[in-house]
Amino acid sequence: MASSIGRNGVQVYSSDLVSLHHHYQQQHVKNTYKESTKKDGTVDSYWSRPESRIWTLMLLLGTCLLYCARVTMPICAVAMSSHFDWDKKQSGIVLSSFFWGYCLTQIIGGYLSDQIGGEKVLLLSASAWGFITAITPLLTYISSAHLIFMTLARFLMGLLQGVYFPALASLFSQKVRESERAFTCSTVGTGSQFGTLVIGGAGSLLLDWYGWESVFYFSGLLTLLWVYCMFKYLLNEKELIICLEHFSKGLSLSKQTKVPWKQLFKKAPIWAVIVAQLATGSTFFTLLSWLPTFFKDTFPESKGWVFNVVPWLVAIPTSLFSGFLSDHLINQGYKTITVRKFMQVIGSGVSSIFTLCMGQASSFCKAIVFASVSIGLQTFNHSGISVNVQDLAPSCAGLLFGVGNTGGALLGVICVYLAGHLIETTGSWVSVFNLVAIVNALGLCTFLIFGEAQRMDTDSAYIDL
Repeated sequence: MASSIGRNGVQVYSSDLVSLHHHYQQQHVKNTYKESTKKDGTVDSYWSRPESRIWTLMLLLGTCLLYCARVTMPICAVAMSSHFDWDKKQSGIVLSSFFWGYCLTQIIGGYLSDQIGGEKVLLLSASAWGFITAITPLLTYISSAHLIFMTLARFLMGLLQGVYFPALASLFSQKVRESERAFTCSTVGTGSQFGTLVIGGAGSLLLDWYGWESVFYFSGLLTLLWVYCMFKYLLNEKELIICLEHFSKGLSLSKQTKVPWKQLFKKAPIWAVIVAQLATGSTFFTLLSWLPTFFKDTFPESKGWVFNVVPWLVAIPTSLFSGFLSDHLINQGYKTITVRKFMQVIGSGVSSIFTLCMGQASSFCKAIVFASVSIGLQTFNHSGISVNVQDLAPSCAGLLFGVGNTGGALLGVICVYLAGHLIETTGSWVSVFNLVAIVNALGLCTFLIFGEAQRMDTDSAYIDL
């Protein structure tokens, strides 16, 4: 019979471990619903340290799988184009359909998360996008209209994944303490780099060994496994049921708890964080879209795996460090807004300096260093404006984050197109990097001048700034 040794040297057999596990689950459920009320009448329902660590780890894995599913189609695009005889225009239709779906659900995803809980929205959307990813190869057998089915599947993928990051923002604003939010956000955010690396490596091998279908099966089934683990170990059936009574209460709140939207959107700090999010989102999307082309055009002999992997490897430790540094400074007594602005100066300002340096790089080695530092420093935004949304309006952080993310994605399309136009007309990549630096500077200056960190979604918080 299997056994383990307790802290006092007492032997605990497997039957005891099972009972202890059931006891922990019952205690966890009690702790989940056990909330303490502060003096000002607000509800304190933050995660405990052990809960926060488990949730952070699982959400990091969830973000990783999100990007695995997102990047599956781009990795398989060439093989699928050859298999279905698509031209470049048809491939572009399939790939771009994700983006349009992604833009449509940012705001509604944030709103629903604020109303019913971000963890519910995350789990429901993940189960749906995991299922769609897993059955995507099977759709090709339904009809000969492969292009239509693949485009529809990609569009639905965008719709379902569009709610993810607004739901995270809403969840963190309700469950993570202010002094721990930066590290939690930055840690979970590294899942995007991990996911890109995992699907880039494992997906490429599966593509070569077993064909493009295996990449979809791999990503989709792993996502469904993650959903199962979340349901079994972190949530229970009661937490997954979207109670109509609770939802109706969220739509007809009393005047004391209802968010005053008109007054909220009249506040300069709200617009400051939205404008900054527009800038950082669009410039990141521009670099993500054009950097591979920059390296191929400027350094034709460069290896693709180097410039497609190295910057993202650098971004992982810098993201973790930015979160640790931000929370450490706040715990040391520095003002929250001072720390948020400091992180944003690095994420938007200093990173733009290295972006400009890329245009002047005379060798591939220098260019890859500048690109890696620029991408790495941009992760400091996780500890700046990304957390500031939660500082300003915890009760509607998901919706506000969705507004900024939607605008950032739409502005990103404009910047990507404008960057291509600049390359064609000027014949120089310097103009593209200048565009990135200018947009980042506008967003940063707006946040530095008007940014605040005090709560603004309650009547008592409305004071002159």
